[in-house]
Parts: sequence; structure tokens; C-alpha cells
Amino acid sequence: MESEQLYHRGYCRNSYNSIASASSDEELLDGAGVIMDFHTTEDDNLLDGDAASPGSNYAMSNGGGAASSSTHLLDFLEEPIPGVGTYDDFHTIDWVREKCKDRERHRKINSKKKESAWEFTKSLYDAWSGWLVVTLTGLASGALAGLIDIAADWMNDIKEGVCLSAMWYNHEQCCWTSNETTFAERDKCPQWKSWAELILGQAEGPGSYIMNYFMYIYWALSFAFLAVCLVKVFAPYACGSGIPEIKTILSGFIIRGYLGKWTLMIKTITLVLAVASGLSLGKEGPLVHVACCCGNIFSYLFPKYSKNEAKKREVLSAASAAGVSVAFGAPIGGVLFSLEEVSYYFPLKTLWRSFFAALVAAFVLRSINPFGNSRLVLFYVEYHTPWYLFELIPFILLGVFGGLWGAFFIRANIAWCRRRKSTRFGKYPVLEVILVAAITAVVAFPNPYTRQNTSELIKELFTDCGPLESSQLCQYRSHMNGSKAFTDNPNRPAGPGVYAAMWQLCLALIFKIIMTIFTFGLKVPSGLFIPSMAIGAIAGRIVGIAVEQLAYYHHDWFLFKEWCEVGADCITPGLYAMVGAAACLGGVTRMTVSLVVIVFELTGGLEYIVPLMAAVMTSKWVGDAFGREGIYEAHIRLNGYPFLDAKEEFTHTTLAREVMRPRRSDPPLAVLTQDDLTVEELQAVINETSYNGFPVIVSKESQRLVGFALRRDITIAIENARRKQEGIMLNSRVYFTQHAPTLPADSPRPLKLRSILDMSPFTVTDHTPMEIVVDIFRKLGLRQCLVTHNGIVLGIITKKNILEHLEELKQHTEPLATSWYYHKKRYPPSHGSNGKPRSRVHYVQLIRSFQDGQGEGADGSEEEEVCLLDGSDL
Repeated sequence: MESEQLYHRGYCRNSYNSIASASSDEELLDGAGVIMDFHTTEDDNLLDGDAASPGSNYAMSNGGGAASSSTHLLDFLEEPIPGVGTYDDFHTIDWVREKCKDRERHRKINSKKKESAWEFTKSLYDAWSGWLVVTLTGLASGALAGLIDIAADWMNDIKEGVCLSAMWYNHEQCCWTSNETTFAERDKCPQWKSWAELILGQAEGPGSYIMNYFMYIYWALSFAFLAVCLVKVFAPYACGSGIPEIKTILSGFIIRGYLGKWTLMIKTITLVLAVASGLSLGKEGPLVHVACCCGNIFSYLFPKYSKNEAKKREVLSAASAAGVSVAFGAPIGGVLFSLEEVSYYFPLKTLWRSFFAALVAAFVLRSINPFGNSRLVLFYVEYHTPWYLFELIPFILLGVFGGLWGAFFIRANIAWCRRRKSTRFGKYPVLEVILVAAITAVVAFPNPYTRQNTSELIKELFTDCGPLESSQLCQYRSHMNGSKAFTDNPNRPAGPGVYAAMWQLCLALIFKIIMTIFTFGLKVPSGLFIPSMAIGAIAGRIVGIAVEQLAYYHHDWFLFKEWCEVGADCITPGLYAMVGAAACLGGVTRMTVSLVVIVFELTGGLEYIVPLMAAVMTSKWVGDAFGREGIYEAHIRLNGYPFLDAKEEFTHTTLAREVMRPRRSDPPLAVLTQDDLTVEELQAVINETSYNGFPVIVSKESQRLVGFALRRDITIAIENARRKQEGIMLNSRVYFTQHAPTLPADSPRPLKLRSILDMSPFTVTDHTPMEIVVDIFRKLGLRQCLVTHNGIVLGIITKKNILEHLEELKQHTEPLATSWYYHKKRYPPSHGSNGKPRSRVHYVQLIRSFQDGQGEGADGSEEEEVCLLDGSDL
């Protein structure tokens, strides 16, 4: 194989087949628990490229076409070169180039659609491909969400018993057709047998309790062990929530395999196992990852999206909206979540397609009806009583609690995750998962509120007490006979069952807070939405019952006197649970608008928008007082992902020359001339450096900027030309100009690389404020920006440089480099003292002209100069 020969000759870094093939996104990362710190991994840094393999080239497979035998100079590389314009793993895409490619593709299709009926059909297919891919994504997301919900409910009940009449029924479904259930014990029927009944033959007593306790722990550990082993062996990317990585990918970063078919398959299976194990996690966050995997896989069916990374991210934005839609049954909230929380580039057409994808996904999930209640979520509730103005006080207090909980959780979880990365404990992910699952199961079983599924707990806490409720939270005393039966009098004193439930809820609150800190970040699929909502719902229900009892025993207080009349339905504890859930989730994620809409869609009433808004905004303000980062941004920074947050403000007065590379202690900036290099010299520059791109200048005498060429494109173009062009030798002249330079008759055929040259790279002057540079990178999605002075290239700023600079400013440490605030600039003359043109090499470097206190101007100002590293005395 020719590509194998090229590989053995030393011109290969990665197989081009793996670069260009659609299946490359399904490659797996070997080993579990890999720590990806892209501050040290050379992600998109054009100066600090892949140092592990400097100067490496790429072997490519030829797409076809024999070498031409023409004796004239072929403008061979004007045609598209296979592989040029693609990206390596852990690199950032060029948004500007991708948008230009899409516009060119669109113009080409429009120009041809009138030529024939086939071209017109192709144009229609291209126009509708966006709607087709989001439709397929919505269908797959809804179907997988329904499958996950049904399987998770069944496996969660397996820990307690089994349905003898139908093994595939969960506990609730098993007793639907039974005629022997009672109102007080509606979950007990002869068809459902606990493990103690099956093994010991008795349902009550200490022996049966111990047996059920043992079987509960056994199944919890079994599910957790199976989940972490599947993740470790088959798809390490399937662990965690996935939302931090989705945000990073949508910002333009390439993580191959993270949205592949193996990740989708393993995440779907292990998500069910992780939820059924009883760990303090949820499936709502990972459902966003599952939906994005579906969107990525279906995008390869359409060339419009498979060949353009920027267009593919529009599909992923719509997929994330579909994921939230099926997670919470909130299509509109899903669209707003995609817009507010995860998307980096969100044009208007993406808004429409996101809405459509969320609609299709919700429709499919509603058709499956996984919970049997004709709703999209298990804890859908409806309240029929209004809220009163004085209740804003406890609602705001719940917001304060949510903000404090969010700030505490973020710091504690990040500290634990950082310790996991830096100690030997992180090298044993299976042992960690087993240990956390064992502790969770042992502590959770005695408390009925921690033993049950978290979604069912939230449902019980959200539900208002009514005549059909048999929960312990609804065991109020009757005025007539003092029993614990529920009466229609809404103004009622709490019975012993309510007080017992309050103590159990307090213990459950402490348990959930502690275990969620250690669970989020394990090497299993783990969402944070449901645990955060459960903590807020527990706190809210406790506060709601307390306010309710205050209103009953002190109805003559000025707070209650006006609204809480005797016999009036005054306080709704379930509403407090819902507000507390929203406040805690907002404190952890710092979501606002999308969170309010999601919770509003859960309740189905506009009347409670104001309490939700007050609690969520209070939660965000309190949380921001301790740190503006949400949990997902904190994990992005912990993992070192190159994510430039658009919400972050830049208020420092630094200039571009203070951040650009190279610095005084760095190697000089490597540049290429537009027509003076040979193939051998060009390969020497590539082999001797590790940079991912090179500025191209006019000549050695005039170092004016011409354009920018990427290392990857150069190596691919050279290897492609060697296979398809005759006469390309090591001493062949390489030129980036439109026309070939004048060469001797016996010289080998030159190599034209103009087609890979970016003729319009973004440039700023050395005096440009970094505030403007950061805005340019955020709004245009740049990979790099060149710094010039009077057209001469001084350095380069990459996305990584900006992130490092922002991190230094956050920590209030010394600047990245010595500040160069000078009023005079001295550049070397173009001619030497002998009157001849000064010879200049390919390297320029900005240095300070004063040393040891010398070099100041006559007016006391400092000077800076551009030093040409040719040994001349300036």
C-alpha cells in the first residue's frame, strides 16, 4: 500500500483515512479515567503545536486520478486537495473558513440548479437536508429516551422484588390489574413478591428486612460495577454528564469519538444501569449527550453537514434542545436551554430547527408514554390554589438557600475532582464507583425517601395533598376524631406521620448533599439536574410544611391575617418544593430563563411564574457573589478545554503585544517566504518546529505579510503532489504566488501552494487593546490572529493564549510577560551601512532594546525594536 510506504518513510502522523472517513468520530480512547488537560495538550495553539511529534507529516489515500503527463507547469493544486481543510483531534475549527466554504457550496448549487432536473432535485435535497436531519434526530432522541425511562424504572424495582405474573413489569405495573390492593397499601399485591418472600417465604420480620437489605445492596453494586466496566472497556467518553464537553464541542473544539456510535450505545446502556444502582445522579443531563450523539451520527448522511464542522454544530444545537425536551417534557425550555446554556453559534434558522427537533422528540416520547400517566415526565404536577404576596419571603429564602448550595457544591465537587486527578485514587475508577455505590446503598435503604428512585421522590414532594394521597407527608390530623386521616379542611394541623416524615426528609437532605458531591464526576453516566432538584425539593417541602403550620397556629399574625382566613386554602407545600427545586438547580448551573420555562412547563400554569423567577434570580445573585462560574464552566476549566465563555467580561487594560507569542524567552516566530523556499527547506522548517501554522511573508528583504498557511494543509498538499505530479523533488521551488517565479531551464518543476494559503488572515496591530481582541475571538470564532506593525509580522495570538491570559488575570498574579509600554519604536533599516540591502532570515522577534538600565531615549522614554536574527548589529 502506498500510504503504508509513506508511513514507513516517516511522512505520516495519522492515517488520512482516519482523518477523512465519517467513522473517525467513532474512534475510542484507550483506558478509563484518562485526564485530558488541554492546557498542556496542544489543542489549537499555532505556536505550541503537537510537541510530541514535531515535524510530522500525513499519509493520505489518493481519491483518484492519475498523474498528468503534460510538460507544462500544472496548476495542479488549484483543485480541491483531499484532506485539506479538515482538522486533527483536539483542535479548534476555523469558523470563518467553514462559513466561507458553506457559502461557496451554496453558490455552486444555486448556479447549477437550472441546468437540469437532476441538479434542481439536488438543490431541493440540499435545502431540505437540515429539516431531515433534525427530524431523524428528534425521532431517535424520543425513542431512546422512552427506552431509557422504561428500562430504568424496571431495573430500579428489581432491587426490591419481582413481578411473578410478568417479569417485564415494574412494581406499579404489576399491581395495576390486581383486585386485592387497598387504598392505604396500593403498592402491595400478590403478584409482586419481595426478595425476602421469594427466598425466605416471609414478608415481615427482622429476617425479611435483612434479606431485602442485602439484596438491595447486591443489585446496586452489580448495576454500578457493570456500568463502570462497560464504560472503561468500550467507551470511556460515555462517563459523566456530557454537557461540559458538548459546550466545548459546540464552541468549535474537535473531540473525535465523543459523539460516535460506540459512545451512544454504551451511554444508553450504562445510563440505565447507573440510575438503577441508586447513585445520587440523574439521567436528564446525559440525555443531552445521547441526543447529540444521534445528531452527529445522522449528520454524516448529508454532505452538507458531514463536510462542514460549523454546519454540523447547528445540528448539535438542535439535538441538545431535543435532549432537554425529552428529559423534562419541556420542548420550549429545551430550545431556550440550547440557546442560553450550551450553544456558541445560534443563528435564527437553528432556532427554528431546534424547536422542530424538540417538538418531534416530545411527540415520540408522548406516543411511547413510558410512565403510564400520559405525561412526558414522571413528576408532572398541577396546582389549583393561588400564591399570596407574603409567600415571596420564603420563596426568596429558598432562592438564597439554592445559591448557597450551588456555590458550596461547585467548590466542593471541583476540589474533590481535582484531588481525584492528582492522587492515586483517580487511577482506580472501578473501585471508586463500587465504594460510592456501596456507601449509598447502605445508608439509603433504611430511609424510605432515599431508598426510592429520585424522580419518584421529586414527584411525591411536588404533589399536593389531596383525598387520593396516602403519603406519609399527607397524614394530617382530622378535626373530627383526631385520626391521621386526611380531611377536606385545607387548614389542618400536622399529625405524627408528618413530623416523622420531616425528620426523615432532613436526614435525606444531608445524605443527598454529601453523596451528590462525591458522585458527580464518577466514571459512569451521571447527570446533575435530578439530584439538585431533589435537594431543593426536600428543602422546599420542609419550608412549605413549616409555613403551613405557622399559618394554622398563628393565623392572626399580620402576615397571615389578610390572606389566610379560617378554612381558606392558604399554603401549598408542594409549590414550595417546586420553587426550591428550581432555586437549587439554578444555583448549581446558573441557568435563568430556560430553567423558569422548564419548571413552568412541568406545572402547566402561568400563575407561578413570579415565584419561580424570584427564587431563580435570587439563587443566581447569591451564587454569583461567590463565583460567576456554573458547574459546567467549572468542569470545563478543570479539564482544560479551550472554551472561551461569551458571558465572561474582560475589563483589564492590556495590549495585544503583551499576550502575543513569541516572547523574549520563547523561540522566534517561524515564517515562510512566498517564493524563495524549496521543498527541502519547507520540510526542514516543519521538521524543526512544532508550530501548527506559519505566516507567509513577501521575501527575505521585505517581511510584509502575505497570508497564513496551516502545517496540516502544507504536509497534506506536499504528499498529495508527490503522488500525483511528476517532477516534484526536494529542490523544487515552492511558491505561494499566483504566477510561478522565473526559474532556470534545468530546474525541477515548482510546487504551487497558493490554494492552501489563507490570503485574508485576521490581523491586529501591536497596540490593539486585548478587550477588542477577545471580542473578535468570541464573535468570529477565530483560531489565531496575527499581530503586525506597519505590515511586518511581530507575533501571533491564539485562542489558547487568550485563555491563559484570562486565567492569569483571574488569579491576580503577575502579567504573562513584562509590559512593553513604549512610545518609540525602532525598526532596522532595509539597507546596511555599506549601502547594500540587508539580508534577513525567516525569523523575526520583538525584543526590548534596553538592558541593565540602558537603552532609554533622550527624553527618558523606552524603545523597542524588531531584531533580525542574522547576526547583524543594530
